[in-house]
Amino acid sequence: MNGFLLVDKEKGFSSNDVVQKIKKKFSFQKVGHLGTLDPDAEGLLIIAINRATKFSQYFLNSDKSYYVEIKLGKFTTTDDASGETIEEFDVSCSEDEVKKEIKNFLGESLQTPPFFSALKHKGKPLYKYAREGKLINKEPRRIKIKDIKKIVYKNTICSFEILCSKGTYIRSIARDLGKNLGCGGHMLKLKRLSQHQFNVIDAHQIEDITLEKVIKIDNFFKDYEKLSLSEENLKIFLNGGRVILDKDITKDFRIYSENNDFIGLGRLENKHLKHKQLV
Repeated sequence: MNGFLLVDKEKGFSSNDVVQKIKKKFSFQKVGHLGTLDPDAEGLLIIAINRATKFSQYFLNSDKSYYVEIKLGKFTTTDDASGETIEEFDVSCSEDEVKKEIKNFLGESLQTPPFFSALKHKGKPLYKYAREGKLINKEPRRIKIKDIKKIVYKNTICSFEILCSKGTYIRSIARDLGKNLGCGGHMLKLKRLSQHQFNVIDAHQIEDITLEKVIKIDNFFKDYEKLSLSEENLKIFLNGGRVILDKDITKDFRIYSENNDFIGLGRLENKHLKHKQLV
């Protein structure tokens, strides 16, 4: 049993909690996830099972979308509602001012990660330092906000949907929005709506997950063209050799046997096909 599961994670569980629950429920040998969700966040968490874990690297750069609620009026230690209050302010922003500042996040920018994050310093996650009272500053990272829509502002709470590049911290956006408006801000709610081509609408809570809901590995690579190899070429391919093909292109493929078994991913370059990742 190799493939992926789409889990609709509930609040109160870490991403690793979900991994362990899935692993125990089905007695899988290997289980991993394709992008951490904080315990207070909910929504789509993609789980890789057994040999599918070898393909996780291909989703590290995938875009993600979220529904987010931000509460204006105070900064917290964690940049979300779980942290302690650092400073409180009166909020006098108009709806137009709030919407304008939110839209200013569109495009590329440098973002400073929150002190409470899974990023590591000397091999240790930042959140562990933060819990010890040591706040480690990490260098700002380049991110890209590709879309922001459905902005609503009412009673000091603003909500919207956001599409962003990998490495984007929505908690940092909440913090920075509060800074830009001069009234403080922290994240109130976060739900991941999509990742890659998959949507939370198609996800299930852990208790409703069955083996029938496992998505085959090759279904995650539908944007790769399919290529079937003869038995002779397949042996060469599997042994790490270069298969010669009369195709003068540079391209990645989904590789199959003559019997239509998914073998893995290959890259064609200079008319030579070599494997990138095997099942």
